[in-house]
Amino acid sequence: MHGYFARLNRTLASPLDLGPRLMIAAAAVLLVAIYIFPLWNLTMFAPQYPEGLRLDIYSYKLEGGNNGQDIKEINVLNHYIGMRDLVSEDFTEFKWLPFVVGALGLLYLRTAVLGTLGHLVDVLVLNLYFSAFALWSFGFKLYQYGHNLDPRAAVKVDPFMPPLFGGKQLANFEVYSYPAAASYALGLSTLLLVVAFVMAWRASRRAPVGTHAG
Repeated sequence: MHGYFARLNRTLASPLDLGPRLMIAAAAVLLVAIYIFPLWNLTMFAPQYPEGLRLDIYSYKLEGGNNGQDIKEINVLNHYIGMRDLVSEDFTEFKWLPFVVGALGLLYLRTAVLGTLGHLVDVLVLNLYFSAFALWSFGFKLYQYGHNLDPRAAVKVDPFMPPLFGGKQLANFEVYSYPAAASYALGLSTLLLVVAFVMAWRASRRAPVGTHAG
């Protein structure tokens, strides 16, 4: 067992080759998209809204389509069924998401410049944890909006879960929810980290015993 951990430590201490370093740097650059493009998009269609009501969710704000008018229309509709208004202030995620993404980007760059395979494993695990937690947080927020309904609302509806991914019929609305550009950029960033890890791991296994950095 001691020999196994000794070999594992030597493997994790092995320096990264140029290829994985470039992929990690590219993964860091892709994170910039989270500050520019929306992470998620929801669109609602109904007979009275044939062109749909659009809501873009960024890492730091909500933005309605039609120059912001769509979110006002959505909140008017929500009022009738007892759902609280969609306002950026209710999304605590907007306070920590940009900060966490920036910290991840700095760790990526540190790994690309100074890193070892162990550093790459650390940032990959952090990336996967952040992605999973952010997705859970978004889904839980949707659940809260659909289940914490005002019983005094003019229109009574059963508690519901808005779609996290795909389409769903809610009353006379067809609601569609899909990842947007920033989420695809985050997914590609994760893929680059995975490929960099596979390349670095294979290189470390091919390296002769005694050549790893100590």
